[in-house]
Amino acid sequence: MARQLDFYFDCSSPWTYLAFHAIQPLAAEAAAEIVWKPILVGGVFNAVNQTVYDSRAKPNPRKQAYMLQDLDAWAKLYGLDIVFPPKVFPVNSVKCMRGAFVALDEGKLVPYATAAFEAYWGNDLDIAQEAVLADIATRAGLERQRFFAGIETDSCKARLRANTDELIARGGFGSPTIFVGDQMFFGNDRMPLIKAALDAT
Repeated sequence: MARQLDFYFDCSSPWTYLAFHAIQPLAAEAAAEIVWKPILVGGVFNAVNQTVYDSRAKPNPRKQAYMLQDLDAWAKLYGLDIVFPPKVFPVNSVKCMRGAFVALDEGKLVPYATAAFEAYWGNDLDIAQEAVLADIATRAGLERQRFFAGIETDSCKARLRANTDELIARGGFGSPTIFVGDQMFFGNDRMPLIKAALDAT
């Protein structure tokens, strides 16, 4: 049986932007298949992690300063440009994440998510806007009309809800969340543990 990891993600998370780039070479080195699982992280927060909203409203200044330093250090390590906070934060990522299923069905999830992450975190663009989404779709090689029709279908809406509910049921509380079998790993900095779990399978 091939090694496999489940990658639950929402493009609205800066740590997920980092993890998305880090997980791909890790999986390739481990000869593991990545099962991409688009979610709506706001749905997860509303259900099981509402303290996120409290910390955003009243951030601890010391933790906030360290987080900015940490984010910058990880981005430099991966050779990525990252803007934090972006002009629109948090962003409404619902349509963007529905679009991930259109891309997934056409075998273009990675270029689509790459374009979405780069638009929001690299170029500080609002991924809730139609013009931005259209450019993301084009960059991923998706036909515009089919893309926008797809994100309004009941199927895409249901699949996004299903993945979000699935993550909650598995014990998840945010993005990125990665599973190797039943072992859950949360965050960009868990890559060595994920590699060890894959090597043990």
